[in-house]
Amino acid sequence: MSDDRETDTASESSYQLGRIKKSPSSLTNLSCSSGMTSLSSVSSSVMSIYSGDFGNVDVKGNIQFAIDYVDQLNEFHIFIAQCKDLAIGDVKKQRSDPYVKSYLLPEKYKLGKRKTSVRKKTLNPVYNEILRTPAAAFELESRGEIKLAFQYVPQPVGGKKTPTTGEVHIWVKECNDLPILRVNKLNSFVKCTILPDTSRKSRQKTRTVAKTTNPVFNHTMVYDGFRREDLKEACVELTVWDHNKLANHFLGGLRIGLGTGKSYGTAVDWMDSTSDEISLWEKMMNSPNTWVEGTLPLRMLMVAKMAK
Repeated sequence: MSDDRETDTASESSYQLGRIKKSPSSLTNLSCSSGMTSLSSVSSSVMSIYSGDFGNVDVKGNIQFAIDYVDQLNEFHIFIAQCKDLAIGDVKKQRSDPYVKSYLLPEKYKLGKRKTSVRKKTLNPVYNEILRTPAAAFELESRGEIKLAFQYVPQPVGGKKTPTTGEVHIWVKECNDLPILRVNKLNSFVKCTILPDTSRKSRQKTRTVAKTTNPVFNHTMVYDGFRREDLKEACVELTVWDHNKLANHFLGGLRIGLGTGKSYGTAVDWMDSTSDEISLWEKMMNSPNTWVEGTLPLRMLMVAKMAK
């Protein structure tokens, strides 16, 4: 069962379980004549990162489904059979009108989203529907590219006489050939943070440039407090977003760092820079007080797990 109220944060997981409770259910297996593997059932329903605030609704029940990839059609299929013992969504009316919605993570926008029809007044809906997603919907051939420059300043002007830390300067110049998610509409901006710092003060962003797939930003961001040895442990995450009134949709991003998989001795998901991204960061480290420029392709970024 799902709710259509959504906020898109494909690179950040900012959800709360609040007062939501989980109730276990039994596992069952059914056979399927559609050519897919045997139906699977998820026991113990949980809230997803795209769920809304359902107050005191007791989340429970299970879903029977099967998944398959059809080579001939180049499509990913999800066969939704049925749900059992769902929670009552409308406590006042003592009823639920459930439907099933699927997302192909980390995509969140319309191209990667599918849902079944609604079944009225039932806690045990039967669907027997196939949700079909063409591979092209979540594997865009190109997400465009971003032109930017970096500079490390070991001794910033105007600081203490003998400063112990320097600054990282990030110059976001422009993006080219961004994908269009809505017809003739693309209002983009770039968001930046330097991991492992996930605090609000670490987040900076450019202005929004409207109605173009080739936005020019010319925006410089400055982060202080960096010793040279800190540069080996940090990673600049830049993400490009399409802005509209209801939600922001993720277009693509990159992570500029050494790509070692570790930060200060701890394994982290976000140290996953590509060879081109690593090369740009190394050039910056080896050329203090000099702007190092690059044009890099945007890519999908999985939600990162932060080091404690």
